[in-house]
Amino acid sequence: MLTSAAAAPSLDLDLSALRAEFGGTLHLPGDAGYDDARAAWNLTVDQRPPLVAEPRNADDVAALVRFAAANGLRVAPQGTGHNASARAGADESILLNMRNLRAVEIDNTNFTARVEAGALCADLTAPASELGLAALAGSSPDVGLVGYVLGGGVGWLGRAYGLCCNSVLSFDVVTGDGEQRRVDADHDPELFWALRGGSGSPAVITHMELKLYAVPELYAGAMLWPWERAREVFHAWHAWTRDAPETATTSIRILQVPPVPEIPEIVRGRNFVVIDGAVVGSAGYASDVLAPFRALEPEIDMFAPAPPIALSHLHMDPETPVPGISDHALLGDLTSEAIDALVDACGHESESCLLLTELRHFGGALGRVPEHAGARGRMEGEYIFFALGSPMTPQLAELIPASLQRAKAAIEPCANGRIYLNFAEHPSDVATAFSEESFAALQAVKAKYDPRDVIHANHPVAPAHA
Repeated sequence: MLTSAAAAPSLDLDLSALRAEFGGTLHLPGDAGYDDARAAWNLTVDQRPPLVAEPRNADDVAALVRFAAANGLRVAPQGTGHNASARAGADESILLNMRNLRAVEIDNTNFTARVEAGALCADLTAPASELGLAALAGSSPDVGLVGYVLGGGVGWLGRAYGLCCNSVLSFDVVTGDGEQRRVDADHDPELFWALRGGSGSPAVITHMELKLYAVPELYAGAMLWPWERAREVFHAWHAWTRDAPETATTSIRILQVPPVPEIPEIVRGRNFVVIDGAVVGSAGYASDVLAPFRALEPEIDMFAPAPPIALSHLHMDPETPVPGISDHALLGDLTSEAIDALVDACGHESESCLLLTELRHFGGALGRVPEHAGARGRMEGEYIFFALGSPMTPQLAELIPASLQRAKAAIEPCANGRIYLNFAEHPSDVATAFSEESFAALQAVKAKYDPRDVIHANHPVAPAHA
């Protein structure tokens, strides 16, 4: 869905010195590989940087950052291209595409993993699952692990174990001067703090080490009802979440399934209200936890004992690039009136063209700040609202913004004014993701490790003024 509406800016520089030091691949506009290397995951995004660099290792990353700093340029790191639409001014920065750095090493004795900057969630969750281990990964198998951690990292084990960013043990990074560092709780601890959920502004991550969790018994899946029952099911889910155990992490959504051949016939082209999620524990225990939903007699019930890898696929997120327009809001609480308004705006009697409208349940370990937490210590809210439309046609592209506006207006009375970086798919005021104190600390870290603002994050934090 890339267009040719705008030309990429030219880079009027001699690249010979960079080519001598950079062992990866460089793509200039017009080169055969440029369009593929510049692509974002969201096909509505048409980023046209003056240069795309694909490093082969951390030394290449350092070389590129040094080149950019020496020439008054900026570097925009990208793993998968998720969330690329949040980065304003990307066409003026060198795009550092990390997609070839996907190595994963698992230490199944110490329950840890070391991953390269371009590794996808599935690159870790699949081999870890074979060892009976789980990472605190998200709902999509092809989201990049590093980008996911930089925003916080809310997954299906979140209420039991917390945010993924707070399970990170160390980072290998390149700072704004091109220096390579290993940072952890004892080495550059303020940088270690900032990178765990505080965006990627102060440094480019090349490797990350994180904890894995032994989850011997897990029960996961989804239940689906016809969307005409959305109001009933939403209210039942809301009541259940009030006392839900921390072992259970769930979401609820109105889903309008596209009529495409790749989707199983039983749901293809139909509309549902869906509850999905995971319960840590035995099948008997989890069945008791989920009994109120089964009492509603779902048309389709896919909850069952599952290995950890199942968590990467149960939300049915698309696993290949697609176009999307979305919005979100963190909710301090949720009222019955807001639920009714949301169903009115997006349910079967509405004219909503949204592919999905969902609420995810937080609280539990997601709502507590653990000892030695990073910049994103917890999720400030009991729920999060997220809605998305897929502009597969020009007509849908025109209609989706109005549907999004109606959906968000319905839930707005419960919003707490905060944003969650991983769901913020357009340029946003990053300060609203943090407390005033935390944001000031992030600006100070940026000023220390990248004072010239060489690194151009998806959600940038400007350096504090001297």
